[in-house]
Amino acid sequence: MSSYFTDLAQQYIDGEWRPGTGSWDIIDFNPYDDEKLASITIATVDEIDEAYRAAARAQKKWAGTNPYARRAVFEKALRLIEEREGDIAEAIVAELGGTRLKAGFELHLAKEFLREAVNLALRPEGRIIPSPADGKENRVYRVPVGVVGVISPFNFPFLLSIKSVAPALALGNAVVLKPHQNTPIVGGSLVAKIFEDAGLPAGLLNVVITDIAEIGDAFLEHPVPKVISFTGSDKVGRHVATVCARHFKRSVLELGGNSALVVLEDADIDYAVDAAVFSRYVHQGQVCMAANRVLVDRTVAEEFTEKFVAKVRTLKTGDPRDPETVIGPIINSSQAEAVAGAVEQAIADGATALIHGIRRDNLVEPSVLTDLPANSPLLKQEIFGPVALLVTFDGEEEAVRLVNDTPYGLSGAVHTANIERGVAFAKQIDTGMFHVNDGTVHDEPIVPFGGEKHSGIGRLNGDTMLDSFTTTKWISVQHGRSGFPF
Repeated sequence: MSSYFTDLAQQYIDGEWRPGTGSWDIIDFNPYDDEKLASITIATVDEIDEAYRAAARAQKKWAGTNPYARRAVFEKALRLIEEREGDIAEAIVAELGGTRLKAGFELHLAKEFLREAVNLALRPEGRIIPSPADGKENRVYRVPVGVVGVISPFNFPFLLSIKSVAPALALGNAVVLKPHQNTPIVGGSLVAKIFEDAGLPAGLLNVVITDIAEIGDAFLEHPVPKVISFTGSDKVGRHVATVCARHFKRSVLELGGNSALVVLEDADIDYAVDAAVFSRYVHQGQVCMAANRVLVDRTVAEEFTEKFVAKVRTLKTGDPRDPETVIGPIINSSQAEAVAGAVEQAIADGATALIHGIRRDNLVEPSVLTDLPANSPLLKQEIFGPVALLVTFDGEEEAVRLVNDTPYGLSGAVHTANIERGVAFAKQIDTGMFHVNDGTVHDEPIVPFGGEKHSGIGRLNGDTMLDSFTTTKWISVQHGRSGFPF
């Protein structure tokens, strides 16, 4: 595993591993113990240009390659991940502080999405559409967009890079990937290495490790990419969308969330507690779908709260290498400080801490807050950390209002003994995804994934990848002669 952080601490452009030419280095730290993992000289605007130009050169031939031949690359990449799974898991634990449970979860999903990419290569289909003109044949072809720019986040970097990179490539595009600067290896160069070893032709996947302080908007504004796929915060997503619109590019935005898990009065309380604890605290709460808010009907609130608090107290915080650890470190000190600060501010504003977790460097213990004032900013925002907000409600109508009272609309869940009641509840929620009698954190390769409101634009997964990474082209054929008015 350690060789990843030495051998892959470079840029990958046009099939070559090479250092960046920037004047400073990104230092890759282990968020648990601050061990220096790698030092990577950043890419400049010139390298961004070289990466996009290489992608454009390679893409035309790749698009003309038999999709069955393209498919073989993804089959080989899947086998390589399976062979290297132990080393990749160790890298996930080291670079982003993921627990062993989280690393296994991320790798499982990454393999599932690669399996879908294998099938996606054969998915595009054309159509012949009738014409009102005699003798005219309307053909509609589905073609690659060309080059896709992918910007991936730090929380599930291996999965969320592959989730856009693999479908874009499978559909005949080339890709330039910019991983988050906190996870440059797992989210960037490791992905490139796997595809290189799987036989992907040079130039089709390029990885640039850099920082906005160096390149500004060059990654977004470059004339080559036709689509930018961004996963991250709504604040940055708004900027990405604005720049893309200004340059007539398509943006696919998978942004933050403020999901709620709702417990109705007829729910299985023990099961709802298990679902809520997982949905809030998986990967230290650094998940866009995480249940920031747990809404409980007042008639069962006392029982639920007692059991929820008891279960949260059993979650071990510490070294992510320890198989018993459930709560590992937050990705960096500024994020850890922000999470701890949000808890203190909520308490100062009148919230009650049923559990008040302390911060030790990047480790932030779980907190459970209740009695938040109705106007508390914390109820409206995304908390990317292990903090649960318990809110009571009186009846379904109030529950629906509370769930929707946020700028976000990504995921959510409701627990009830009556499945159809749960479905009816879900239909009233302004989210892209909602789950009945389950957790809020789900992602499946063939089910549309995405949010409403500030949680994003567009969808990923399954057939929606065709909408994201291909376009349609109308070619008409006139059999015989057409008539013209002059």
